[in-house]
Amino acid sequence: MKTKLNRIRKPKKKKISRGILIRNTVLILVLGAALGVFAKYLDELALDDRIWWHLIVEKLDLGNVFSGLPVWLVLTLTIAVFSRSPARAALNGFVFLLGMCLAYHAYTIVFAGFNPDRYMMIWYSLTAASPLLAVLCWYGRSAHNAAIVIDALIFAVLTASCFSVGWVYIGLNGAVNAALFAVAVIVMYQKPKQILIGVLGGVALAVAVTPLLPFSL
Repeated sequence: MKTKLNRIRKPKKKKISRGILIRNTVLILVLGAALGVFAKYLDELALDDRIWWHLIVEKLDLGNVFSGLPVWLVLTLTIAVFSRSPARAALNGFVFLLGMCLAYHAYTIVFAGFNPDRYMMIWYSLTAASPLLAVLCWYGRSAHNAAIVIDALIFAVLTASCFSVGWVYIGLNGAVNAALFAVAVIVMYQKPKQILIGVLGGVALAVAVTPLLPFSL
């Protein structure tokens, strides 16, 4: 099994000290926590048109962007695929989302004065599933045929979450979400044929499946 997986993508062989690996994991956890606090801060921010950066937040609708799924999918995808190995991808993706969830949840309880436990269960469930998903994403950054199938699945999810999708249309769901989709394309790119098939296959799959789902991403 290991030999077959290595044909799709091989982990980096260069050894790094245990201390550096632990430090990197802690930094990813801190990054997730910082962005979780930032997301809830934007969600609670009372916008004032007299403050220039508030205008940017309002124009780009960053409060809703950081409360939505696409930005966290793309950030976790990026962290996973640039990890040294599938095992590191699983760990890094998990601690990033865990840091975000815990910080977001704690900030809401302490500063917003309520406990969104039911809402947070959705995010904690995604966090629990993130190690397996991160491993799949890690193997998806390859030009191997199996990786292209994974790419199509990744871009199907991203299409459904970044755009408004129906059987006969795909509509913009905000400039930032469109930019996030473009970032994912850049992150996953290996060869023109690989990314073209992956993106087109993902879009086609999203158009076919998304209207049948009883929920929206």
